[in-house]
Amino acid sequence: MNYFIILTCLLFSHMIILGQQPQGQKLTPEQEAKVIAQMQSEAKKFTIPQLKTTLEQSPNPLLYTKQILQKRFRIDTVVVTRTRGFSSLADSLAYTGKEKKVYGPYGDKGNKFLVQLLTKAPNQFYHVSQIFIDTSVFRYRIADSLGNTILRKLKDSAASFEQLARTYSMGGEGGGDLGWIARGVMVPQIEHEVIAHKKGEVFRVWSANGLHIIRKMDNPKQDTGFALMMRIWL
Repeated sequence: MNYFIILTCLLFSHMIILGQQPQGQKLTPEQEAKVIAQMQSEAKKFTIPQLKTTLEQSPNPLLYTKQILQKRFRIDTVVVTRTRGFSSLADSLAYTGKEKKVYGPYGDKGNKFLVQLLTKAPNQFYHVSQIFIDTSVFRYRIADSLGNTILRKLKDSAASFEQLARTYSMGGEGGGDLGWIARGVMVPQIEHEVIAHKKGEVFRVWSANGLHIIRKMDNPKQDTGFALMMRIWL
């Protein structure tokens, strides 16, 4: 089946799915069912590149997948927590992918699937650095004393925040930079203080895990925070 036939089938499937017919070509229910059956038959012959093309060009990929492709699918809402250091394929595609684009195939033999990024929504992000003192290792009094020492060294310019993070922090983030973090992801006590403080300010926050010395690196920004994605099994 050539590319022109694929596009023709796609056009007619869109019209039927949306309840429209080409001018002067009103179909009876029986004719409509026959056309859909023919398109379903043709869709079974699609190669993966052809399948991806028709999905990307469909104005309603959900109905097209269900009624014409007759593929098993699932809709996922993915929350973007960071703008780097992604923890999974879904996180990476949610942030870096383009809307309507179909990616893949992914998965093992017998369980391969495509992923289409249906839409994105924004969220607020904050850029912070941290020096973390773990109170499961140090007693509260020792952690508090270390925190005072760190803040004093910062005030006296005895060392940079990055140097002190490499020396003292138990968070595993090297120089302390946590990158851009989405609103709603941080520990509530920390997020409240991050919102309240200005760019460049350093402050300390206690949580159930220990002492956090935080530097607000930048003003907040809007970025991709949520994505709606469809997984289609082949």
